Amino acid sequence: MKIAVCVKQVPAKDAPLHIAPDGTWIRETDISFEMNEPDSYALEEALRLKEKHGGEVVAVSLGPERAKQTLKEALAKGADRGLHIADEEFYRLDPLTAARALARALEPERCDLVLTGLQSEDHGFGQTGVLLAELLGLPHATIIMSIEVQNETLRLKRELEAGWFQWLELPLPAVLTIQSGINKVRYATLKGIMAAKKKEIRTLLRTELLPSFELTQKLERIYVPQKTKKTEFLQGPPKEVAAKLLEKLKHEARVLGSS
Repeated sequence: MKIAVCVKQVPAKDAPLHIAPDGTWIRETDISFEMNEPDSYALEEALRLKEKHGGEVVAVSLGPERAKQTLKEALAKGADRGLHIADEEFYRLDPLTAARALARALEPERCDLVLTGLQSEDHGFGQTGVLLAELLGLPHATIIMSIEVQNETLRLKRELEAGWFQWLELPLPAVLTIQSGINKVRYATLKGIMAAKKKEIRTLLRTELLPSFELTQKLERIYVPQKTKKTEFLQGPPKEVAAKLLEKLKHEARVLGSS
């Protein structure tokens, strides 16, 4: 079984974030980066499937040169090789464009299974995996909590709302987005870290895979919300004050219906 896992590099959870001068992204100097947590669960699930059924795990990452560090982490944990789609301004891509670049890179691989995390911890769109499935022309399922491989069929457990779950079957090949907590993520061993140095990381340029594109959505600006306080005293007879308060709750705060 050949499994591709999309792993994204994101700012570390404790990194001090500052907005870049142009206001469209964060200032990346002097902060550390790590593997996107939902993607780490997808990688772990791919490694477990490989250990059970045999095959190969290919880690794929779209991003700047530093994204290779995340690929090296995946290789140290047990992935067989890495595929780096190099793009220094990857953060300007919308989910559809990112999915198109990933699809172009994965099409020649002819994978039996493609796994992604449910969403990224920086943008959090939760769209790339689903769009990737459509572009590859493969069946897909989201919010996966359990995977069983039965010949050429997948038996999957999906998480729904209010504590409900759904079981379904999909044919292979397929694309799945993995829910965090599906497994216990392993640490890279010293043996794995040493072995990773001999494993291949092939680099493809996003500009060659996808020379031109038109964004379907654009991030205009990121900013820190300004904290403000506003106090207003309502004066007059109690009945009149109550009527004014009711109007403000309906039309300004909009916490009450107008009926």
